[in-house]
Amino acid sequence: MSLPPEKASELKQIIHQQLVKMDVHGRIREVLAETIREELAPEHQQLSTEDLIKALRQRGIIDDVMKELKFVTDVNEKERTSAPKPSTHLVDGEPPVLKRTNIDPTRRYLYLQVLGGKAFLEHLQEPEPLPGQICSTFTLCLHFRNQRFRSKPVPCACEPDFHDGFLLEVHKDSLGTESKVSVGVLNIRLEMYPQLNKTLSLEITNTQFALERQKTAEKERLFLVYAKQWWREYLQIRPTHNVRLVKIFAQDENGVNRPVCSYIRPLRAGRLLDTPRQAARFVSVLGYERAPVIGGGGGKQEQWCTLLAFLCRNQGDCEDHANLLCSLLLGFGLEAFVCVGTKAKGVPHTWVMTCGTDGTITFWESLTGHRYIHRPINPDDPPLVEQPKPLYPYRTIGCIFNHQKFFGNCQPSDAVEVCVFDLHDESKWKPMSGEAIKSVCCPGTTSSVPPFPPLCASTIDAAVTSNEIELQLRILVSEHRKDLGLSTVWDDHLSYLLSPALAAYELERTTSISAGNEEFQDAVRRAVPDGHTFKGFPIHFVYRNARRAFATCLRSPFCEEIICCRGDQVRLAVRVRVFAYPESACAVWIMFACKYRSVL
Repeated sequence: MSLPPEKASELKQIIHQQLVKMDVHGRIREVLAETIREELAPEHQQLSTEDLIKALRQRGIIDDVMKELKFVTDVNEKERTSAPKPSTHLVDGEPPVLKRTNIDPTRRYLYLQVLGGKAFLEHLQEPEPLPGQICSTFTLCLHFRNQRFRSKPVPCACEPDFHDGFLLEVHKDSLGTESKVSVGVLNIRLEMYPQLNKTLSLEITNTQFALERQKTAEKERLFLVYAKQWWREYLQIRPTHNVRLVKIFAQDENGVNRPVCSYIRPLRAGRLLDTPRQAARFVSVLGYERAPVIGGGGGKQEQWCTLLAFLCRNQGDCEDHANLLCSLLLGFGLEAFVCVGTKAKGVPHTWVMTCGTDGTITFWESLTGHRYIHRPINPDDPPLVEQPKPLYPYRTIGCIFNHQKFFGNCQPSDAVEVCVFDLHDESKWKPMSGEAIKSVCCPGTTSSVPPFPPLCASTIDAAVTSNEIELQLRILVSEHRKDLGLSTVWDDHLSYLLSPALAAYELERTTSISAGNEEFQDAVRRAVPDGHTFKGFPIHFVYRNARRAFATCLRSPFCEEIICCRGDQVRLAVRVRVFAYPESACAVWIMFACKYRSVL
């Protein structure tokens, strides 16, 4: 691959400037003199090029030069027919002249430098970690258009030592959002590359910003007026509608109230996810954590995360899971909606619904990946008519929505089991104006949530992680049995035979298809001699902390019985299988087993 003459000339100039900066010529002269003194006799004062290169390599000078010229490229493009030139995460210590190596003169770039932080008040009183002690860290996550970056982790502190640089490609239609909640202060510097030939005056930019804010405020005001009118009409249908869970606005992690439809957008996962059911499995292995409540009362905190915040935290509430799953199902071409209602004991809950072209209604539980076919009960049927028994955990439903539509349930009962999902019948579902929703929720509107980030491939090596967790569990089991006065003998062959069972469990969670159980049972029968007993206990986690998983396993009487097994010729087995998903989410399957000689 040859460079254009102008690029080659620029590259030579960059290398020359770097060599001058490092005083490589002076160092070469020193090496040359030293080599002549130490390695050659006075009558042979001539060095070949090979001798000099060898001496430079032995002293590490060549390696130093190559390290200084190193740069790292972050490619986060996801299947684009005309992918733009990837942006760059610059390594610490690179001179400014090297930035130009990744700059296309026909494009415009913004170089963002993070120069530290301050006023992270939650960590004001935390003591300095002791040497060698593991401490919590901050990682700065950035999303700019279709580019995603992560800074190097730095120890949590009131003034975190952030020092990183990111080269972002600028697009003319890029939009941003403002946070109303201050977590801390970051010191940053922005530079435009190539340099602008003409800059706008402060008066012009301030005028433009003011016009944009005015336009956004007017759109939001008009939508609020419309939403209030829609709600009044909804209550006029039936006064009891005021207790139904009809949610039109939701507050995000920055304290901004947004229309719920703006949290949904068709999201394509490229080649990271192949099927809607695999997407449901991916969403279900993201951690579940209820939004924190400040103060007492036991109520549920109303906070919906934007997608970037949810993915960076790798955990969220049921609304966050449902919004992501609905977006992925829309990306797979399904007609999907988020449902807002309650489950058992009147607990508020959200889940996802898809409408098939044949009229089939399917509920998707985003926290577990389970699917349920909805068959409504007709309350007007005679008592002798057999009615379907609902298998889903949902009790009531107040509204459904996606990125383009919003419907309020105006049927006489909001019980899910008697609900009819004929969305074209306005006597059953009161719709919102599609144009009104589009005015504030359409991608590109300044009042909508930030553009959805692309999903990132997993950075987890599933095989390596499985081995690490399995080794840690063996150590924990041996120590636990030692405390009980029991010896531990591991059966490696039996441990390996547990693998097909774990693979079958994950396959069933992903596809609802059970396969491979016959071969597993046959292999176990062959591995367990006559007169011996086999016991096995599988369990599933969405985290990779072996000690935490072991503590959970011991709380199960069945697992505790296996780990603490006593008897004749006791052999223990454990197998761990990690299944990696996008965003470094994972499903961790663990199976403990034992075989021992039965004593009558």
